[in-house]
Amino acid sequence: MIAAILTGCSSTADVEPVQSTDAGQEELESGKVPLTVWAEEADFDLLSEMTASFQEHYAGQAEFEITLVAQSDSGMSNVILGDIHNAGDVFSFPDDQFSRLMAAGVLEPVGNADEVSSANVAESIAAASYQDTLYAFPYTADNGYFLYYDKDYFTTEDVKTLDGILRVAEAAGKQISMELNSGWYLYAFFGQTGLAFGINGDGVTNYCSWNSTEGAIKGTDVAQSILDFTASPAFSCNSDTDFISRVQDGSIIAGVSGTWNATQIKDEWGEDYGAVKLPTFTCAGKQVQMASFTGYKMMGVNAYSAHKDWALKLADWLTNEENQSLRFAKKNQVPSNINAAASDAAAQIPAVQAILDQSHYGNLQRVGAKYWDACTEFANIMIAGNPNNMDLQELMDNLAKGITASTAE
Repeated sequence: MIAAILTGCSSTADVEPVQSTDAGQEELESGKVPLTVWAEEADFDLLSEMTASFQEHYAGQAEFEITLVAQSDSGMSNVILGDIHNAGDVFSFPDDQFSRLMAAGVLEPVGNADEVSSANVAESIAAASYQDTLYAFPYTADNGYFLYYDKDYFTTEDVKTLDGILRVAEAAGKQISMELNSGWYLYAFFGQTGLAFGINGDGVTNYCSWNSTEGAIKGTDVAQSILDFTASPAFSCNSDTDFISRVQDGSIIAGVSGTWNATQIKDEWGEDYGAVKLPTFTCAGKQVQMASFTGYKMMGVNAYSAHKDWALKLADWLTNEENQSLRFAKKNQVPSNINAAASDAAAQIPAVQAILDQSHYGNLQRVGAKYWDACTEFANIMIAGNPNNMDLQELMDNLAKGITASTAE
């Protein structure tokens, strides 16, 4: 598992405190400082470059032995919680694992929180915080979705509303794609309506008022909007793979997806490739902005690390503006750093700006397991046009009941 050891000097001098040149840090260890970074193996070349520059920057202050260990981001929390004391000093993880790691006391609070907070988009800081304390260093802001569209068909005005998009697609005999029977995308119709949804304090079950009969927008209003959408001959429900296939065969001219498809979309549509935040949709007689789930990746520091101060320095370095820009240049991963995301290079990629614009209407994915199947069952009925003519309130009641069900059910 250990892929690389990046060593400064081979001295085995004892660790001892010395004065640091960094503001706000009274002292840091000198001598030999071993640090282990757990991350995706696919990032090793990039991380090796980053850790080399870290050692160069802090040359003379300590003798670093930085080891990269392959560990998938998706399973990071499970491995760490299996043996906290032997986990990496620094580790990469997606924001949906934050609560679990924080609650277990694994994450060391960020010392320079004000500096990190001002450098990164607010949503990424919220994802890495608990009760106003920052516990991790964000470094990407690209796990979300937005609208791709073919400029050969749509104007910038057309793509502002779902009605406008459907009108153009219907007239052209083409379709737009959205994987509506995935709870990941179905959320788009609910997240900005004022109807409540989220995970309970137990971290397992959900609360949900999507079936509400009160307020400016009721649950049945949203259900009717979804039915109106799926009734259009321009609507098409596709997986990511099918979305790309149908872009390639010319039948799809717009679709809801994420940055992972940007290269293939650009290859097909060329100069006509466009990407913007999600449109508004008609609901209860008004235009409502479509929402999205948002997601971020971050670096955490093990609270049980024997070298926490240097581990914090390393995590900060791996996620700073320069290295987020480097990650974007080499991996096309959208930075959470404000300056890096606003660079000329990032501005030239529509998908980057679209995901950042949409993040203002997004919410963190914090859901219990019962959410997903309930959403799929509901959406499949909507996609079929409610073939049994069920009362819309009954449909919404069933959806809310499924989402809030006990995990024992």
